[in-house]
Amino acid sequence: MNTPNPTPAPDPDAPIANFSDCHVGIVAHLDRLGELPALLEPAKRARTIAADTLAFFDAVIAEHHAQEEQELFPAVLASATHGEEHTRVTIMAERLTTEHRQIEAWWARIKPQLKQIAKGHETPLDLVALQQLVGEYRAHAAFEEAEFLPLAQHILGRNSNHMAALGMSLHMRHRRPVVGYV
Repeated sequence: MNTPNPTPAPDPDAPIANFSDCHVGIVAHLDRLGELPALLEPAKRARTIAADTLAFFDAVIAEHHAQEEQELFPAVLASATHGEEHTRVTIMAERLTTEHRQIEAWWARIKPQLKQIAKGHETPLDLVALQQLVGEYRAHAAFEEAEFLPLAQHILGRNSNHMAALGMSLHMRHRRPVVGYV
């Protein structure tokens, strides 16, 4: 015959053990809380980088692309000698303009995410688009610096009036209208 298992006698130390076990959980949570200050600075830096990049891209990079396409490329094309030089400038200007559109497309993909990050909201970031934007812009700038700008300097430098006209055009583009009293 089976004898039923007797109910174990209550452990007189159990209530104290429960308090002790609770302290282990509390201390673990407080240890995690202690990590918070070290995490706040990177989070703040992420918000600052996102906000600064939003302002910079729209104000500086977009304007830079517009200046090149509306002022620099046409000036160099107009001053290039017909034939091989003009063809070379045309190909370069078309390449750079195409790269501008691709860079702007990558920017459009991450801009909404950066807005959320700048506001301190947790949001996934399209790392592929971010890496493509940075990598393509670096390659774009390197090509422009090494190939196009020296050629533009050579072409526009042949005639000081052409260089002066470009300078004046850029100056007028940035000049704020003067509002006077009538």
